[in-house]
Parts: sequence; structure tokens; C-alpha cells
Amino acid sequence: MIRAATENDAESIVRIYNHYVLNTTITFEEESVSSQDMASRIAEVASNALPWLVLEQGNEVVGYAYASKWKGRCAYRFSVETTVYLAPGLGGRGLGSKLYEVLLTQLREKGFHAAIGGIALPNPQSIALHEKFGMTKVAHFKEVGFKFRQWLDVGYWECLL
Repeated sequence: MIRAATENDAESIVRIYNHYVLNTTITFEEESVSSQDMASRIAEVASNALPWLVLEQGNEVVGYAYASKWKGRCAYRFSVETTVYLAPGLGGRGLGSKLYEVLLTQLREKGFHAAIGGIALPNPQSIALHEKFGMTKVAHFKEVGFKFRQWLDVGYWECLL
């Protein structure tokens, strides 16, 4: 079941997200995020009339996806950055695709024009997910992140909705 996230989902979401913060280079955050911080992030997305979705299995949140403002300037108001995370071990089952499909549909319905996904590289699974939905690589920044004593590249994929 995919539904809109609420601030009450923050604890479940940080359990998923903090795994990636502490164990991977998928996100460039380096310190665990608190449930209160995540609740604030959910509220901020909602205040911008953007979707934040959760995927439940057996009444447990096992994934989430959301869109955030691409940039703060007014002319960017029709462009968003998209994000998707699944609980560890659940990749490769089509769950990320289900979340992205609903997210992109909602963004189209809301009149957004461009969706942009940033990917810490290398990450072939995330690249495949984005390209499955018609996103194409539009940028590659070399060594812009530093985590776990290594320099990391970031690529950006985009699709017009």
C-alpha cells in the first residue's frame, strides 16, 4: 500500500534512512537524523504542496519517496528533485519502481514540468531505476562529496513530465 506520509511516519522513515547515512555513500549526510528532524522535513515538503509517499507492507513502512524544491528561486517552481529509499534488503523487487511511478504521476497531476534525480556514483541500481522512468543523465560532477575518507561523484538524471 502506498499512501501519503505524515509526521507520525518519521520514526519509521529514519530507521530506513539512517541505515544509508551510517553505512553507505548513497546520501552525503554523515550523522544520524532524529525523528523530530525527519518530521520537520516531512512538514516542509507538505508545506510546499509536494508529495511525500510511504510504502507499507503489513502495517510497516518499508520505503518512501518524495519530491522537494529543486532550487529556491521562483522561476524553478515547476521543477523538483525526487528521492526514493527502501528498507535494507528490499531492493530489486520492484518496490522502488512502484513508489516512483506513483510519485511521478502525482507530480504530473500537480502540473510540475521537470523531475530531477541526484545519484551518488557509482550506483547502478539507482541509475537503472531512474532510466526505467525515462530519465536521462544530464550532469556529472566529479569529487563533489567526501564521505568515509573517499571523494564521491554525483550524477543528475532528468525527465520532463
